[in-house]
Amino acid sequence: MQIQLNGKERDVGEGITVAQLLEELDVRPERVAVLVNQGIVKKPSYASTTIREGDAVEILTVMAGGMEEFR
Repeated sequence: MQIQLNGKERDVGEGITVAQLLEELDVRPERVAVLVNQGIVKKPSYASTTIREGDAVEILTVMAGGMEEFR
Protein backbone atom coordinates (compact mmCIF):
# COMPACT_ATOMS: atom_id res chain seq x y z
CA MET A 1 0.00 0.00 0.00
CA GLN A 2 1.08 3.60 -0.52
CA ILE A 3 1.73 6.12 2.24
CA GLN A 4 3.40 9.52 2.40
CA LEU A 5 6.60 9.24 4.43
CA ASN A 6 8.09 12.67 5.17
CA GLY A 7 6.39 14.00 2.06
CA LYS A 8 7.47 11.21 -0.32
CA GLU A 9 5.48 8.27 -1.64
CA ARG A 10 6.50 4.93 -0.14
CA ASP A 11 5.25 1.38 -0.52
CA VAL A 12 4.73 -0.49 2.76
CA GLY A 13 3.08 -3.76 3.69
CA GLU A 14 -0.62 -3.90 4.45
CA GLY A 15 -1.32 -3.60 8.19
CA ILE A 16 2.16 -2.34 9.10
CA THR A 17 2.49 -0.69 12.51
CA VAL A 18 4.58 2.33 13.40
CA ALA A 19 7.00 0.02 15.25
CA GLN A 20 7.36 -2.23 12.20
CA LEU A 21 7.93 0.77 9.91
CA LEU A 22 10.69 2.09 12.16
CA GLU A 23 12.28 -1.37 12.22
CA GLU A 24 12.06 -1.59 8.41
CA LEU A 25 13.77 1.82 8.17
CA ASP A 26 16.40 0.78 10.76
CA VAL A 27 15.39 3.70 12.99
CA ARG A 28 15.73 3.51 16.77
CA PRO A 29 12.34 4.43 18.27
CA GLU A 30 13.82 6.19 21.29
CA ARG A 31 15.50 8.74 19.01
CA VAL A 32 12.47 9.88 17.01
CA ALA A 33 9.01 11.38 17.24
CA VAL A 34 6.33 10.04 14.89
CA LEU A 35 3.26 11.81 13.60
CA VAL A 36 0.50 10.07 11.63
CA ASN A 37 -1.85 12.45 9.83
CA GLN A 38 -0.44 15.31 11.92
CA GLY A 39 -1.22 13.58 15.23
CA ILE A 40 1.60 12.60 17.57
CA VAL A 41 1.90 8.87 18.23
CA LYS A 42 3.14 8.20 21.76
CA LYS A 43 6.01 5.73 22.01
CA PRO A 44 4.02 3.14 24.02
CA SER A 45 1.52 3.05 21.10
CA TYR A 46 4.03 2.41 18.30
CA ALA A 47 3.38 -1.35 18.29
CA SER A 48 -0.41 -0.96 18.29
CA THR A 49 -0.76 1.96 15.84
CA THR A 50 -1.54 0.62 12.37
CA ILE A 51 -0.73 2.71 9.33
CA ARG A 52 -3.41 2.79 6.63
CA GLU A 53 -3.40 3.39 2.89
CA GLY A 54 -2.79 7.07 2.14
CA ASP A 55 -1.67 8.01 5.67
CA ALA A 56 0.85 10.83 6.01
CA VAL A 57 3.66 9.72 8.33
CA GLU A 58 6.33 12.11 9.57
CA ILE A 59 9.39 10.82 11.39
CA LEU A 60 11.34 13.51 13.19
CA THR A 61 14.73 12.96 14.79
CA VAL A 62 15.48 14.57 18.11
CA MET A 63 18.61 16.70 18.13
CA ALA A 64 20.10 19.46 20.25
CA GLY A 65 18.07 22.62 19.75
CA GLY A 66 14.97 20.98 18.26
CA MET A 67 13.92 18.37 15.74
CA GLU A 68 14.54 17.67 12.10
CA GLU A 69 12.89 15.43 9.54
CA PHE A 70 14.28 11.89 9.26
CA ARG A 71 15.79 11.31 5.81
